[in-house]
Amino acid sequence: MPSIKSALDLLRETSRTFFIPISLLPAKLQEAVASAYLCMRAIDQIEDHPTLDSGTKARLLRQISLNLQAGTEASAVDDFAIGLGGYVGQLDEVTLRIGEWALLAPDTIAPRIWDATATMADRMAYWAEQNWQIKTEADLDRYTFSVAGAVGLMLSDLWAWYDGTETSRMEAIGFGRGLQSVNILRNHLEDKDRGVDFFPEGWTADDMQRYARRNLKMADSYTRALPKGPALLFCRIPLALATATIDALAQGREKLSRADVMAIVTPLLGVGKSVELMTKV
Repeated sequence: MPSIKSALDLLRETSRTFFIPISLLPAKLQEAVASAYLCMRAIDQIEDHPTLDSGTKARLLRQISLNLQAGTEASAVDDFAIGLGGYVGQLDEVTLRIGEWALLAPDTIAPRIWDATATMADRMAYWAEQNWQIKTEADLDRYTFSVAGAVGLMLSDLWAWYDGTETSRMEAIGFGRGLQSVNILRNHLEDKDRGVDFFPEGWTADDMQRYARRNLKMADSYTRALPKGPALLFCRIPLALATATIDALAQGREKLSRADVMAIVTPLLGVGKSVELMTKV
């Protein structure tokens, strides 16, 4: 059976940003959020794969969507990985093990995660076929909703499922868009090297900075409205890291250092807990 330990072990290797807040969540919610993150990371790795062509990416993403749509209470791990066997040597571990992540969440919320991941996979397939052509700000809004704003909506559903926490769904979309646009800024040159440009035509880094900060303002409003509890504990860490990252990029730095991350996380968690977590990442 899938285990939260194996999920956290892989999470530690794939995302310093999200390993910390997920590690702090209580049981049940931790499994649900880890399941959602790793399922979406699994399809994200296909979208960003450096050697697969766009047609193959679209086909694999749609196959995963169909696998998730076919999920039932009797589904096994391998049922979610149908169609991936021919790519064992090419796909990342997180993708090949998507069945484990799909079955990690409690039954009372797992189908919501399957639905969100299946929908995102279909949208990613569309963008792969379009070669991620972003011509206008509306295109950028569509893309950032497809791969991140919708994640914000799903997380709001997870908070409500766990303890009834209510949130602004509009601000949840802004939260996702804000984090994604910071990633776009951080990876802009690398993306252009592989022939992809997420900046609308005529946009500069300053334009994308303004777009990101506008959405991060919504993320801040979303977080400030959360009651004390696991949702607040989770959300304030990636928001603080994203805000610090965009400030660093504006200053000409490439990314946050480990020391930077420690300085940001410590006031949020306390010295002891921060040191304990940072020794694991």
